[in-house]
Amino acid sequence: MTTEKLALWMSQPHFGFLEIARSCDVQHLVVELEHGTFDLSTLDTFLAFARALGYQPLCKILAPTTEAIQQALDFGAHGVIIPHILGADHAAEVTKGAKYPPLGVRSYAGGRVFDYARPASDAFDRMNRERPCYAMIETAESLAEVEAIARLETVDGLFPGPSDLALARGRGAYAFNDDDRADLRRIAAAARAAGKPWIMPAWTPAERAFAREEGADLLVVATQTMTLRRGISAMMDAARAERP
Repeated sequence: MTTEKLALWMSQPHFGFLEIARSCDVQHLVVELEHGTFDLSTLDTFLAFARALGYQPLCKILAPTTEAIQQALDFGAHGVIIPHILGADHAAEVTKGAKYPPLGVRSYAGGRVFDYARPASDAFDRMNRERPCYAMIETAESLAEVEAIARLETVDGLFPGPSDLALARGRGAYAFNDDDRADLRRIAAAARAAGKPWIMPAWTPAERAFAREEGADLLVVATQTMTLRRGISAMMDAARAERP
């Protein structure tokens, strides 16, 4: 029986929180750099610590640039999630930064990526295969060309950004309504047609049921702040209920 892949979303470099997550059998991790509070030094340490705990963290990078992609991968990210992608031409240009030549333009850096040793002759091809690059579909332009984006050789999977996509499509706040689900279905279908995985930010039971029906490879089920708020709220409610 295949174990369902569930992930936690972390936006703050709290090492104790990560240890607690591991003790609760959280198996997968998405690290939020665009809206998070990681600086480069902290990210370097945090990714090393996450790897030591057995994680293969995916990093949602700061911006759709080669520099941002390389920093995350060189520090030890298992893969990258690239935000703010526009059409297929833009996606093709940006995602080259996640792959070594001749497939892409990623620059070589020694160190953690190659276990602090000289890389073997096949190391770059292996890294291109084993370090996934996910294109975020969160703009009207990326949704309009999602099928072409999914087919790109430098794109290994898709990651919808439902809130920004709803805003970009003129619907205001994301509500997981019929229009939102139609956009998500199109993304899922594009990934399936290309034979590639997709990841679903699935905060509610309804979203998780949808993600399972549509064959999502990974469900991101809670943010770091969401777990803290729910935990604090549950403890306060329990204490208030104990009052005589």
